[in-house]
Amino acid sequence: MSESASRRGALLALIVLTLVWSYNWVVMKQVLQYSGPFAFSAIRAVLATLVLFAVLLARRETLRPPPLQPVILLGLAQTTAFQALVQWALVDGGAGKTALLAYTMPFWLLLLAWPLLHERPDARRLGFAALAGLGLLGVLQPWNGLGAQLSTGLALAGGLAWALAVVIAKKAFADGSVTALRLTAWQMAFGAVGLCLVALVVPERSIVWNLPFAAGLAYNAVFASGLAWVLWALIVQRLPATTAGLVSLAVPLCGLLLAWLLLGERPDAWETAGIALIATALVGISRAPARAS
Repeated sequence: MSESASRRGALLALIVLTLVWSYNWVVMKQVLQYSGPFAFSAIRAVLATLVLFAVLLARRETLRPPPLQPVILLGLAQTTAFQALVQWALVDGGAGKTALLAYTMPFWLLLLAWPLLHERPDARRLGFAALAGLGLLGVLQPWNGLGAQLSTGLALAGGLAWALAVVIAKKAFADGSVTALRLTAWQMAFGAVGLCLVALVVPERSIVWNLPFAAGLAYNAVFASGLAWVLWALIVQRLPATTAGLVSLAVPLCGLLLAWLLLGERPDAWETAGIALIATALVGISRAPARAS
């Protein structure tokens, strides 16, 4: 395959991956009609783990686990905490708004990387972080009271958990000794155990086993986990990191659009302004060069 054809294939994979992950926010919101958030998160994580290990076998990658202590911590942060928090946020929060707030991960990573990774941000990134803070004010609207903002706080906490997972991965696996797919499979396995424990301990409504719920599970396990991570491996291999990183910006914005079109989630004027500021800040934080101390 020529270099241009390989690049075109990777760009097509980037588009498909963005659509798959964006639409999954709508799917996750819809399945909550038939299940509690923690039971669904636990089942999808178990199924996703099986799919990811099947993909590893199909690609003939080793199944040997990475160093256990960091991969367990990574699983607890990236799968247990992140999935539980965002799925809980979706109970009362809109799919598009929750997606955007969860994808504030680069904002939290900017703050965590300074003390934990000794990566001091430059003035431009700090400026964009302040812009994100203004955007959050528009979304939260504290002048209306914060009593009904549980879902917003949960989504933001999910983004913080994701950022912590990135810090753990950077500190433990920055040498590239573990492929992204194998690391994802093993952290998903340990994170699934944590989600199962949460689902067992926290009381919630019984699952309604029907076709829509099964379809949502299948979409999460096969498409949003298995297929998506195969596409991601292809993208990382064939495209520059800055291009691949567009996924983290496009997914929440496409998620907002799909939630508007499919679920009728229309933000008010303050939320629209806040969302626009956060989106602009995330673009700036992701593109502005960092300065290590």
